[in-house]
Amino acid sequence: MTNPTQQPLTQTPLTSLLVANRGEIAVRVFRTARALGLATVAVHSDPDADALHVREADAAVRLPGAAPADTYLRGDLVIAAALAAGADAVHPGYGFLSENADFARAVRAAGLIWVGPPPGAMEAMASKTRAKELMRAAGVPLLDPVDPHAATAADLPLLLKAAAGGGGRGMRVVRDLDSLKESLEAASAEALSAFGDGEVFAEPYVERGRHVEVQILADSHGTVWALGTRDCSLQRRHQKVIEEAPAPGLPEALRSALHEAAVAAARAVSYEGAGTVEFLVTAEGRPYFLEMNTRLQVEHPVTEAVFGIDLVALQLRIAEGAALPLQPPAPAGHAVEARLYAEDPAADWRPQTGVLHTLDVPSTVRVDTGFTDGDTVSVHYDAMLAKVVAHAPTRAEAVRALAHALVGARIHGLTTNRELLVRSLRHPEFAAARLDTGFYERHLPALTETAPDDPAPALCALAAALAEAAPDPDAPLATRLGGWRNLRSQPQSRRYTAGGSAYEVRYHPARSGPPELLDHPGVRVLSAARHLVTLEVDGVRRLFHVKRNSNTTYVDSVLGAHALTAVPRFEDPQDRTEPGSLLAPMPGTVVRVAEGLAPGSPVTAGQPLLWLEAMKMEHRILAPASGTLTALHAVTGQQVEFGALLAVVQEEA
Repeated sequence: MTNPTQQPLTQTPLTSLLVANRGEIAVRVFRTARALGLATVAVHSDPDADALHVREADAAVRLPGAAPADTYLRGDLVIAAALAAGADAVHPGYGFLSENADFARAVRAAGLIWVGPPPGAMEAMASKTRAKELMRAAGVPLLDPVDPHAATAADLPLLLKAAAGGGGRGMRVVRDLDSLKESLEAASAEALSAFGDGEVFAEPYVERGRHVEVQILADSHGTVWALGTRDCSLQRRHQKVIEEAPAPGLPEALRSALHEAAVAAARAVSYEGAGTVEFLVTAEGRPYFLEMNTRLQVEHPVTEAVFGIDLVALQLRIAEGAALPLQPPAPAGHAVEARLYAEDPAADWRPQTGVLHTLDVPSTVRVDTGFTDGDTVSVHYDAMLAKVVAHAPTRAEAVRALAHALVGARIHGLTTNRELLVRSLRHPEFAAARLDTGFYERHLPALTETAPDDPAPALCALAAALAEAAPDPDAPLATRLGGWRNLRSQPQSRRYTAGGSAYEVRYHPARSGPPELLDHPGVRVLSAARHLVTLEVDGVRRLFHVKRNSNTTYVDSVLGAHALTAVPRFEDPQDRTEPGSLLAPMPGTVVRVAEGLAPGSPVTAGQPLLWLEAMKMEHRILAPASGTLTALHAVTGQQVEFGALLAVVQEEA
């Protein structure tokens, strides 16, 4: 990447940098810091003691505890860690304390350099309600606020938003007045838990609007750059999934207006460093200010790719006092980023926890991650595994390259949204750049369903069985030879489950060469080894990469990736569960139980009974059927493990 900052420094250069964060953003900042010759310092909670960002830092300081409130949100501990490790600067990353003006002031008061905007600018933009007042005075277009306590049917639909934070926390869409009171209480409770501030405000919810933002960069000498636009419209639960730069299809007049509004927003608060001004663009092309994020954004790599710059390097140089050139570099090409999450989109985006056995993405794209093979995805933090970014001369080429890289990735151990990302990138609406925030509301069922005639799962089960039956070259000779038979052996059978379906593979073992398949017309075994099976399917040669871990076999091919669970010959009696039992779908904390709910209460199918918070998201536990609640084991504040019994509903006759 080029170095557009050419002016001499006006402060003492940095020597050692502490990143007050974790995961992929800490790893990403360390990468640039090392390239600039800076020593690096990590902080970590107890679950993160062996995390990748800790392993990559020159030094690390423990923050005792597990919950963010006890660790990464403890500004005093972070500053003490910086001083103890000899750091002279603090980079906040994103999330946690990154937009906390009091923390920025405390960093400076401790004699450390704050790699971020001035605390006054952060404070001005910290509350979305105050930020809107500033933007109105600066002439930036706004949506008129709505008093949620005086809202009428004419004001619907409404969007409730936390005043003190972002990332989809404390955000609700309200489409009927009957649910407004409950939604306000839920949004306020979530905002208080996430940001320590329960203030919630309301504004009109724009159907089929686009989420478009402008990356800005400002120095302390009065120069403000508007580094193009990004489209972040594809979102789930108001959290971004796929982002791209530049935002496609914007008229030049609208693009210029957004740039001017973003620069006006930055100048209105005397901004310095990297920041993002976010807008909602209606279907008619009218832009409205949403908020200003006074930090580096998750999706900053697409801007870096298009402009050929390193935003973290520029943040550090601005913190040292360097001046930007009057004009930014010229943009080139198009970039698209997909957020790879450990989650199940078909199960209400349920996050996944556990060991990530394999994370291998082709090197044709950029991958920012905080994980390597064998790392554990913890219940305490966000479930994002990686950001995968493709850059090409045109949008169509970038989208195609990203989808192809995701298809070729090998991800074992956890359910992910990889297939959803590939299908989204290849969807006709996305390909035509018809983008809006309601994309997944309309298309999620089609994007997550399995085609009933899809041959891939059965072929993957076949490959898994053949690989398992293949001789192990490391096994003793007698084991590899097997028992000698004078007569032809009986058919061998192996059974698997995948995606809720069962598959059986039957074959005759051969004394030499591949086995003889039964029940698979049109399929011929060309070779079968422990990790690679080659099949000829209707005259087409296909490679299947196989990796087994415990009772699960992972099979990857161009037809898709499948995790298959071997079915034992006999059922384990302990697998039986009382009908109507509600089990915890993940480890987490019970944050709320429905008001008045007690054993004996009547419930209806789909009624929220309790709320479980895990991995920075709130999950509703719904009644599986209409009937009577016969047992309630969950209480507010309780920590529960995966599979814990929360409640029992007896279905009505």
